[in-house]
Amino acid sequence: MKHLLIATAAVLALAGCGEKPQTAAGVKSDKAPHTGTGKSFADAGWKQGDKGSWEQQLKTRTVNGQNADYVRAQ
Repeated sequence: MKHLLIATAAVLALAGCGEKPQTAAGVKSDKAPHTGTGKSFADAGWKQGDKGSWEQQLKTRTVNGQNADYVRAQ
């Protein structure tokens, strides 16, 4: 019985050694952010692929506050 308990403890102690390393997986894009996704879900003032309108939207978002909805909800 004592040998079984030691063997079980050893197996449990070594169980973490076989864990595979985690790597960052997900969507990776080599495109610039202003090129868009090709989908129609975009803000009305921004034209996908137009860097100038992208920068203008970022400026507008910064001026208006990125958390404007949070402030309105309170």
